[in-house]
Amino acid sequence: MELLGMTTIFLLVCISCLLLFATWRSTSQKEKQPPGPIPIPLVGNILQLRPWKLSESLKELSKKYGPIFTVQLGPRKVVVLYGYEVVKEALIDQADTFSGRGNLPLLLKLFQGTGIVTSNGETWRQLRRFTLTALRDFGMGKKSIEARIQEEAHFLVERLRNTHERPFRPNNFLVHAVSNIICSIIFGDRFDYEDKKFLSLVELLEKNSKLQNSPTIQLYNFLPTIMEYLPGGHQKLIGNVEKINEFISEIVSEHQKTLDLTCPRDFIDAFLNKMEQEKGNHHSEFTVDTLIRTTLDLFFAGTGTTSNTLIYGLLILQKYPEIVEKVQKEIDCVIGRDRSPCMADRNQMPYTDAVVHEIQRFIDFLPLNVPHTVIKDTKLRDYFIPKDTMIFPMLSPVLHDSKEFPNPEKFDPGHFLNANGTFKKSDYFMPFSAGKRICAGEGLARMEIFIFLTAILQNFTLKPTVDHKDVDISPLTGILANIPRPYEVSFVPR
Repeated sequence: MELLGMTTIFLLVCISCLLLFATWRSTSQKEKQPPGPIPIPLVGNILQLRPWKLSESLKELSKKYGPIFTVQLGPRKVVVLYGYEVVKEALIDQADTFSGRGNLPLLLKLFQGTGIVTSNGETWRQLRRFTLTALRDFGMGKKSIEARIQEEAHFLVERLRNTHERPFRPNNFLVHAVSNIICSIIFGDRFDYEDKKFLSLVELLEKNSKLQNSPTIQLYNFLPTIMEYLPGGHQKLIGNVEKINEFISEIVSEHQKTLDLTCPRDFIDAFLNKMEQEKGNHHSEFTVDTLIRTTLDLFFAGTGTTSNTLIYGLLILQKYPEIVEKVQKEIDCVIGRDRSPCMADRNQMPYTDAVVHEIQRFIDFLPLNVPHTVIKDTKLRDYFIPKDTMIFPMLSPVLHDSKEFPNPEKFDPGHFLNANGTFKKSDYFMPFSAGKRICAGEGLARMEIFIFLTAILQNFTLKPTVDHKDVDISPLTGILANIPRPYEVSFVPR
């Protein structure tokens, strides 16, 4: 009996020690989690964050809590990474761990966690691998796609010439041109600028761009359950995306009827071919639904980012005619007026290349970046971050780092020029993010921005409707993106 009693006591002591150790470990890890403002139940840090000025709010919090801190969007905990060094440590040095996609409630509502942008795990790995291969097969990164961009740039220049110097909003012209490049890859052909379906599609994109500034869209990510039942801009945006989804579904259906497995015409055909190959695999990631979502991702990414960069770039250049003159002088010297710009010209045009980079740096298109998650428990510096925690690896403080880019709030091509006038690369230049989740279409976007912008300035001088000193180049901040203020401009032939 005495032995039994001693054994019982020993087991109780062991269990107590294990419980104490587990409690200590949990408390220790909790104490090491990134600091942040105290959240309010259900709504989180909505009062401290100001959803309509989220990027600015996070900047203020970084001054108090440092480069790694925690906020709560409603009930969801988010770890914010603020500054180049910590973003590099996460996205590049621990690329695999931080490769998960964090889906804000609105992104989850729009894309259902499928497709290449919002999926995770094996689904994402397979879709990304297939998508990159298919895009290369259909010309991305090759001379064939460069020729398509040059052709589209020619159509764009002729359209601009036909405005006969009248001031107008160039948004739709630029969206049409950019969209036709990705459409030729995923749908197999470009659209005529007068095509009614295409015009409707572009109109939906334009509406969604404006809706980004709706307060209800900002609030949706904090209070999705409540906002789901309330009217507002978020409901219109969701409806517009559903219409675009229907447009893509119709094209997919048409492709299914005319599919020739031996001769794929475009990305959709290649995907349908892959579906046929995996017909017997009941766990295949390649389904019609995934095809539609992936195509939607490519269409949005391939149209919105590049067209907004060009629209914003033309607004900025109106404010600085002396910069335009230097670019045009370089264009005349290297390319002349009689042939189309090509990517080979870029190496001989350091000033133009610097202007293109500075436009992307200055506009800071995705200040928060697209959210990530950690795919396993991890440590970043001295902090413990639990698996599945959402991460904001912010791009804004990287692109506006004052040590790398002196006077970062000023538009200055000198940020990318050496003292002798040659082009200067920067590790801080990451408008397309970095690491495993870097934008799959980065190469295509860079090519489009350079060729379209150079072709426009080769043929036209920009004439603003106000004095160039009064041109307002501050952004309109949306849910994720900075977009340019509406403007009109005249394109005066050179």
